[in-house]
Amino acid sequence: MTRLVFVHGRAQQDKDAAELKQEWIAALRRGLAKSGRQLPLPDDHIRFPYYGDTLRDLATDRAGVAGVVVRGAAVPAEEATFVRMVLQEVRKEAGISDGQIVAEADAADRVAVERGPQNWPWVVAVLRALDKHVPGTSAPSIAAFTHDVYRYLRNIGIRDRIETGVRAAFTAGEPTVVVGHSLGSVVAYNLLCRDGEREGWNVPLFVTLGSPLAVTAIKRQLSPVRHPACAARWFNASDPRDIVALHPLAAPYFPATPPVENKTDVENPTANRHGISGYLEDAEVARRIHNGLTGKP
Repeated sequence: MTRLVFVHGRAQQDKDAAELKQEWIAALRRGLAKSGRQLPLPDDHIRFPYYGDTLRDLATDRAGVAGVVVRGAAVPAEEATFVRMVLQEVRKEAGISDGQIVAEADAADRVAVERGPQNWPWVVAVLRALDKHVPGTSAPSIAAFTHDVYRYLRNIGIRDRIETGVRAAFTAGEPTVVVGHSLGSVVAYNLLCRDGEREGWNVPLFVTLGSPLAVTAIKRQLSPVRHPACAARWFNASDPRDIVALHPLAAPYFPATPPVENKTDVENPTANRHGISGYLEDAEVARRIHNGLTGKP
């Protein structure tokens, strides 16, 4: 029987892994019910590697990064560059103008903000502008998201601890549908590309939901862009209002070969348009997962 692996995103610390797994399963069941389908495998064939507490414990300076919204706290130079690149792309896609950014600057920082993203006060002002003008967006959550993604990509210790648990969810040769959400899509993609073929993993379907993989700063850290050799098909779904999933995983943003199949019109009803329940409850997303588990195209 084909297995199912869920790879969760960030902000899952201090939660019960078993309860989270059941929340994902329940959301998927609701999505399947919309087309009269049922989950075609028992719960014990679904694996939910949990790394929420690991990410919290290893990324101990998250509070300092989220605090830029209030204090304008500095971060290391390399990470600051990464944050600026991500926010520049986010604010353009969100339609945040230079004028709106300047309007959110403190009087003492206005000149620096007007000079653009090379200045840290600009970062603070952009976060405030996104918080104010983009419904469902939380400036602290965006700051924490960029921090967690950066730490996963650049800190070998954090990456290894996270990947150890996810890697253990796979068995060589066993058909396994993989569903990655948000940061979890980055973790799953990195593992499948790097280790999947060598480890003999058999992934009939790779599903990414609310994925930031096409964000330029993230994509550069994972280059070259690839379609994991161990994955027969790749389906990506996003809500156009999801501030994390900026671009579809398609040319020119993410020119993988063979190309990823994208669904870009999910109506995710969660408050930030990014929640996993809103994606798994989508009838087409659920149908694709069902087809992957039952061997249908």
